[in-house]
This record gives sequence, C-alpha cells and structure tokens, in this order.
Amino acid sequence: MINKRQVQGFKLAICFVAVFAASSAYAAGGTLDTMFADVNAFLAGIIFFDVWPGEPNMPFIVMWLIAGALFLTVRMGFINLRVMRHGFKIIRGEYLLKEAKGQISSFQALTTALSATVGLGNIAGVAIAISIGGPGATFWMIIAGFLGMTSKFTEVTLAQMYREFRPDGRIMGGAMEYLSLGLAEKGLPGLGKFMAGMFALLIILASLGGGNAFQVSQALGAAQNELTYFNDNPVIFGILMAIAVGVVIIGGIKRIAHTAQALVPTMILIYLLAALWIIITNAELVPVAFTKIIKEAFSPVAVAGGMVGVIVQGFKRAVFSSEAGIGSAAIAHSAATVKYPVRQGIVALYEPFIDTIIICTMTALVIIITGVYNAPEYADLVTANKGAALTSKAFGSNISWFPTVLTISVVLFAYSTMISWSYYGERCWTYLFGEKFSMLYRVIFILFIMLASITTASNILDFSDLMMLVLAFPNFIGLYLLHSKVKRELQKYLYKLRNGELDREVQQQL
Repeated sequence: MINKRQVQGFKLAICFVAVFAASSAYAAGGTLDTMFADVNAFLAGIIFFDVWPGEPNMPFIVMWLIAGALFLTVRMGFINLRVMRHGFKIIRGEYLLKEAKGQISSFQALTTALSATVGLGNIAGVAIAISIGGPGATFWMIIAGFLGMTSKFTEVTLAQMYREFRPDGRIMGGAMEYLSLGLAEKGLPGLGKFMAGMFALLIILASLGGGNAFQVSQALGAAQNELTYFNDNPVIFGILMAIAVGVVIIGGIKRIAHTAQALVPTMILIYLLAALWIIITNAELVPVAFTKIIKEAFSPVAVAGGMVGVIVQGFKRAVFSSEAGIGSAAIAHSAATVKYPVRQGIVALYEPFIDTIIICTMTALVIIITGVYNAPEYADLVTANKGAALTSKAFGSNISWFPTVLTISVVLFAYSTMISWSYYGERCWTYLFGEKFSMLYRVIFILFIMLASITTASNILDFSDLMMLVLAFPNFIGLYLLHSKVKRELQKYLYKLRNGELDREVQQQL
C-alpha cells in the first residue's frame, strides 16, 4: 500500500521535474525579461492614470489607497490608537474560547500574515524608496502604515464575517468571499461576483510576482554578494529555493502556520537587534536623520515632482511592505480561531504597526545614517533596484560581519514570504477552479521560483508593484460598501469589553 506521505512525495517530485524542464527551456530562450517588460508596459497603461493636475504624476491607485485608508480611520474612530493593549492580550491567548472555530490560532494567523509582509519589503523596499524618493519617503511610509492599520482591521474583520467552512474542514475566506457575499447582501450580486473574480485573479498574479519572483530576485542579489558561485549559477539558487518552499506548501495552512510561527519572531529579533546596534552606536547622527526625514517629506530634493512625488514613493513602498488595503492578509486571518470577527481584526492592527512603523523606520534610519542611498560607489545597485544588496552595504559599513547574517536573513525573509503568499494564491486559485486543481497552482508557483532566478530585479519590481497596488481597487470597493457593518460590530464588541462581558466569558470556561 502507498501511504499519504509517499503520495505527497511523488507529487512533489513531479513538481520539481516540471520546474526544471520549464526553467531550462526559458533560460535557453532568454525571453523572460522581454516578456516581463511587455506585460508591465501593457498593465501600467491600463491601470495607472494621472489624477493630479500638472506635475508630478499621481497614479489613481495610490490616491485611491490614501483616500480609502483616511476615510476608514476617521469612520472607525481611530481604532488604530484605541485597542492596541487589548489586541496584545488577544495575541497572548487570553481571550481564546473553547467554542471558537478555525484552523489556526490568532497568533499563528498573525505570524503567517507577518511572514508575508515582514521581509524584503522592509529590507529591499525601504532602500529602494529612499534611493528614489530620498529620506522624506520614510515619513510618508510611516503615515501610510498608521492609516493602513485601520484598512487591515476592516478587511480582516470582514474576512472573518464572511468566511466559509468547506466540507473537508478547510476554510475559504478573504476579499473574494466578502466581495461576493457581502455585495450580494447589498443587492449587487453581479458586481460582487465580478469583483471577487477580479480579486482572486489578481492575487494569483501578485503571488507569482511580489510574493514569489520579487522575493527570489532580491534574495539572489543578496546571496551573490556573499557567494560568488551564484553569479554564474543563479538557476541553482532557484532550485534550492524551489525545494525548500515546495516541502512546506504541500502541507497546507497548518504547516505554513507552524513554519511561520517558528521563523518570524526569530528573524525579526535578529534584524532589529542589528539595526538597533547601528542606531545606538551612531546616536549623534539620529537627530540629523530624523530632521532629513521630516524636512524632505515636504521639501524633497531627491525626487521629481516635489512633495507629491515623495508621497507616491512612500505610499507605494508602504503598500508593498504592509499590504494594508489590498486584502491579501485577510485570507490568512480568516482561518484564525476566534468567536468574534472584530477580535481578529484587532489582532491584525499589529501588522502595519510592526511591519511599517517599527521595522521600516529602523531600516530607514540605518540607510540614512550610513548614507549608502546616495553614495556614488553604490549607484549601480540603486539603478538596478537591488534594495536588499544596498541594505546589506549599509549594515556592513558598521558591522563588518553582518552582511553574511543579513544574507541569511534576507533568504529566510524571502522564504517565509513565499510560503505565505503561496497560500494566498492557492486559496484564490481554488476559489476560481476548485480544490482538485490546487496542486496545479503549486506547480506553477514553484515554476516561478525558478524563472525569477534568471530575470532582472527591475522588471520584477515593476510587475510586483502593478499587481500589489491594483488589488486595492476591488478590495476597497468592498471596504467602502461594507464598512458600516464592521462599525456596528466594533461598537457592540467595545461595549462588551467595557462592561466586562468578554472577561466573564473567559472566566466561565476556566
């Protein structure tokens, strides 16, 4: 008899054979870069158009994100400031109830979502934002992170409200569910189904771009600085990453959650300790760095378009880093074991706070303090959008041995991001095509790991930006139309919290 583990191993072997064959064919043809460039030009011409009179160019989708996040923050009464302490208690498991349903814990959902956001957006993305937009981009990244906390709260709460428990025990949840079901409740079933399908398709493409190819490309760039072998053999790096990712994603959300729970806290701690060391040892430069951040946020000198230009750079990179407002993390949070949907939404507030406000700010301080973003000797890295390599140079200028550690961190950050985004893409693929075709998506995902090792960072970065940002369009339509339902549930929850009812529920089961 062939057991389940042997079957999984056989499937995995098929994936790797398919990957190797396809990637070899593409490498021989040498057409991948051209393909990415053509796709990018086509999509950019359709989904981005200027909504700002005169110069500079303000893409509609960036304005859409700013307006939406600001609207929700005011509408929810600045919930991103009011419940952080309560959210920490939920993460610690203090409000876990026996009757709650789900596949993973609130903490595992948070670390799974963080593993998709805390990574190369923080390491590579910040460096790219500052090299293009100057230190002032940091200020707008922080503002975007603050406003994005409410966007994240709203979309995760909706994902919990409209999640579906499948017969096999797996949960289907995310923007595709609250768009289709929620808009149907509003008397717009046709629009809901169309937007849900659009969202699912875009998530699949984003998972292959920003959640996969961009991660591999940036990790490869960092690895090549330490191991020159990969300069001549990048496809070997792709094979190794494909194997490492494939072993985990075959096991589904529970294996992904356990892996993320083990990796993410350790990775964040190592990275933040190194950043903190550089900041402390250069304490006299910190006030100067903050002065540059604030001054150039309103009077930039390094980016075309003045203040609007630097806002665009800050928000673009913040969205890519925290994913607030694009609906991706809601897929992971929909599997969390909670009684009240609002409860997981409160947990989700911590994502942009940790990812953008803390980690991105510390990365930015290191880059500005060391001055690598405008150093002539690193101009080639800036031109090639090799943000991870640029950040490595920043750390290495103060901690000579740390580039090696950072290289390992970059690879692990990329790895954790990829396994989480594979779940997002797989859930959306399943939503469109059914459970029986989920293995096909995993094969395609592993294939893109290989392809990313033989194309350039700039084309992948453009493709990733396009896919990530355009997700905000269908997602925010759902958030706008359904936010009143979230607000009502939030008011009920806060009332129960204030009068002690939530604490009594926990005490009664002890």
